Amino acid sequence: MNSADNMTKYSLRAWVLVLALAPTILVGILLGSYFTINRFYELEESLIERGGNIIEPLAISAEIGLETKNFETTKRLITSVQLNKSNLVQFIAIFDTSNRVIVTSHHYKSHEFMRYNEPIDSLQTTEVEEFGDSIIMRSPIFSSQRELVVSPYDSNSMAQQVNSAKLGYIAVLLNKENALLEQHRAAVAAFIIVLIGVQLNLLFTFRLVKNVTHPITEMVRVVAKIREGKLDTRVDGNLIGELDLLKRGINAMAGSLSEYHEEMQQNIDQATSDLRETLEQIEIQNVELDLAKKRALEASRIKSEFLANMSHELRTPLNGVIGFAKQLLKTPLHASQQDYIKTIEKSATNLLGIINDILDFSKLEAGKMELENMPFALRELIDDTISLLANSAKDKDLELVVDIEPSINDNVSGDALRVSQVITNLVGNAIKFTDSGSVHLKMRLTSEESDKVNVRCEITDTGIGIDKPHQAQLFQAFGQADSSISRRFGGTGLGLIITKRLINRMGGQIGCISSPGKGSTFWFTLPLKLSSYPISQPLETDKLIDKTVLLFEPRELSRKVHESLLSHWGMQSVSITTPEDLARVAGEEGRHFDYAIISCNDLASSPNLLNVLNKIAKISDYTLYLCSSTDSAAKMSLIQPTVDKVMQAPVGERALAVTLINPHRAQFEAMPFQEAAKETQEREPMSVLAVDDNPANLKLIKTLLKELVTQVTVTDNGQEAVEIAKAKSFDLIFMDIQMPGTDGFSATKQIREHSLNRNTPIVAVTAHAIAEERERIDQSGMDGYLPKPIDEAALKSVISRWKTRPQFTHFDQHTLNWDLCLTQANQKTNLALEMLQMLVDSLPETRDNISGALERQDSQAMVSHVHKLHGASCYCGVPTTQRLCREIEQSLKQNADVDLVEPEILELLDELSKVESAANQVIAQLSMDVIDE
Repeated sequence: MNSADNMTKYSLRAWVLVLALAPTILVGILLGSYFTINRFYELEESLIERGGNIIEPLAISAEIGLETKNFETTKRLITSVQLNKSNLVQFIAIFDTSNRVIVTSHHYKSHEFMRYNEPIDSLQTTEVEEFGDSIIMRSPIFSSQRELVVSPYDSNSMAQQVNSAKLGYIAVLLNKENALLEQHRAAVAAFIIVLIGVQLNLLFTFRLVKNVTHPITEMVRVVAKIREGKLDTRVDGNLIGELDLLKRGINAMAGSLSEYHEEMQQNIDQATSDLRETLEQIEIQNVELDLAKKRALEASRIKSEFLANMSHELRTPLNGVIGFAKQLLKTPLHASQQDYIKTIEKSATNLLGIINDILDFSKLEAGKMELENMPFALRELIDDTISLLANSAKDKDLELVVDIEPSINDNVSGDALRVSQVITNLVGNAIKFTDSGSVHLKMRLTSEESDKVNVRCEITDTGIGIDKPHQAQLFQAFGQADSSISRRFGGTGLGLIITKRLINRMGGQIGCISSPGKGSTFWFTLPLKLSSYPISQPLETDKLIDKTVLLFEPRELSRKVHESLLSHWGMQSVSITTPEDLARVAGEEGRHFDYAIISCNDLASSPNLLNVLNKIAKISDYTLYLCSSTDSAAKMSLIQPTVDKVMQAPVGERALAVTLINPHRAQFEAMPFQEAAKETQEREPMSVLAVDDNPANLKLIKTLLKELVTQVTVTDNGQEAVEIAKAKSFDLIFMDIQMPGTDGFSATKQIREHSLNRNTPIVAVTAHAIAEERERIDQSGMDGYLPKPIDEAALKSVISRWKTRPQFTHFDQHTLNWDLCLTQANQKTNLALEMLQMLVDSLPETRDNISGALERQDSQAMVSHVHKLHGASCYCGVPTTQRLCREIEQSLKQNADVDLVEPEILELLDELSKVESAANQVIAQLSMDVIDE
């Protein structure tokens, strides 16, 4: 990558020059060097050859002078040679065999360097020695008395002297200056030749650059202008070869781009014009949408007001109809009159159910339904819900079975009311559309985590079934399988769509599997959080291990559920399915059981019923009879003395376990099976004020209250209620909300500010059922909510709740709200006190931990301790503590430093001291009340 970037830093001209000159210079230097060096060697060899031609004849000529000792002749000879070859020969000297100088050509400054440094015998031929800028040549001088022997291996070899006498040797000093001068001349000549070659190469290279790089540079310039948008620019001039083709391509490209640009500009102009028109249309649509949104919001507001008013207007007369119908049933009436009144009550109750469905659907459709997250006991909720539907199943002689997997945790958190509503809708539909057979509610655990469980619930019936085309309409508003359904069975078609949306809001799914004539299975999945606190007391099922049970249940589904449940508890059961087999087992001697569970099915009509039950009582320690509500009172009065306990079927898992764990004989009670008037109950010593602008409702609530409390004061307007509250103190006030003049909210505010009833509980009585109205009630200072139509049991529950209500006046309700604590504990006083006591016990350690983390500025520890306190405060009715914990935890989880939230932490520590004081007061006062009860 870097090499490519470096290459782009140099121009084409530079690359052409480098690529053209570099090879030429390199080749020129190599050739010049080669020939120069070769010339050097040739000159040196020539010099040595000329020296050899001088020294060898001199060695032969000097032989005679050395043999005859005529050194003068020899001196003249070598001097003459030195003078004749003075430009080559610098000095000549002859040495004898003792390596002494005999003769020299002339006087020389030093001739020691001419001496042969090796043994004389080793000098057999002419030898050459480099000495500075000179060459010394030495050749031996032999006597003429010698034999020449030619080498048999080389005919051109020099003759070898054998058996000859060596007289000495001659040394000649040759001058290399001329040879060096010739070498320098050769080097200069080679350099000049290379330089000329480079100049010629430069000439041709610049010519090439001019003919190639200049057109290319021009093309680059043209392309740059085209890129800038000057599409009319062209490449001019006559170019050669491929450059001309490149020129034509660039010009053609520029022409095409120009055409495309013109076409694109036209398209842009057209698109701009279209966009401008579109924007104008969008602006008009936005204005229309804004107006439509305002109209929709206004319509939604009007719809909410309409729902609130319709709820009030419909519930108000229904309150009178249902209330006085129940009051009539308390009076002496003959059978037909009682039947008429019951029909009126049932019809009004059905109408109220339809109104509730429409309101629920409207709230779900508007997204205004808020789901609660409160702890509850799952099995207790299912048992309570099924008990309300059991009579409908018994009226049609249907087998209603509840099968809950034992591994499902019973202590969960969620919206218990909505879960019950879903079960009611689905099981109620199954009963409605089933004429014979069974309705089976089955709950299975699909997955479990540390803090939540996922449950799958299936409701299977043997009813009419639904074909494929109509199944898609089931979960649509006002939709049923076909039009004949509503004519035959009735209903609005809202139940399933409400159920589907409730389940979806709770995070589950719902579906249906059905075949015409074979029944249907509606299933749904439901994620539930596990409760941090135990709601239901643990059962001591260990006491039932290895206990024996005689089970009589002809119906297969019920029998299998009971067998599975008994087996889970570790009991040993013997199942009987026919009355004959039951009579046979009861008559056997030696058989004995710890328990006997006898179903009334197929046995109630037997003429030997009492005889069989008496025999069973003899072979079992405890007899439990499961009866149907359709059994007559006379028959039940005969059966009860023969058994230990009678329970209504279907029996809940927990109720059955409690009965078997504590097998006490139930006292004979004829009242549940006799249609006798109820005994007059004892009234509470309380003074109650009731306020309602509707005469019928005021009369009804007055009638109901007179049966429950000793003193009742009524008024039909809010202002008069305020005046009465200023003059007299009451134990409880029931306040209607929608009244002319001073409404319920205003009256409550005035009573709280200036009256003798500042701390008196005020319960709202209203027909409004929407969430906004309930929020206003909670925020207005009222203490409770009683919906219309007024139910006698609900009214009695409110009075029972507030008759022992402590007057907590020594602390702020935002520090500890006992009503909120009760609500979070599902209205269970013992559970609320237990959770409050657990909080109080943990407060000293919690304060120490938080204070220590504050001193250490430890964010992680602070988050951990505050999170733990936050979880505990969610179930104890301490709103200020809960709010502070939430704020601190959120800030620290967003990486805020501890010192930034120090004011909130200090406020939390002060609030914990207030909570501890308030909680101790509540626990001290209410614990005594619970003990007294």
